[in-house]
Amino acid sequence: MERLKPFFPKSHGKPRVDDRCVLSGIIFINRNGLRWCDAPREYGPTKTLYNRWKRWSDPSQDLRNRAGLRKW
Repeated sequence: MERLKPFFPKSHGKPRVDDRCVLSGIIFINRNGLRWCDAPREYGPTKTLYNRWKRWSDPSQDLRNRAGLRKW
């Protein structure tokens, strides 16, 4: 479990918004051609949607995650 710890988000006191909900929001925004600020509140805060989209779409982050999981 210690080897996987770097891949989990650090706790900052606020409860994390569900990843599935955020992913649904990102898909909704992209399919409908909306701006991030126009996303329905049910998907979570707009800043969270944008930040996760940015992080998840970063190819270098994806390679680092895959390399770390290969060792496991």
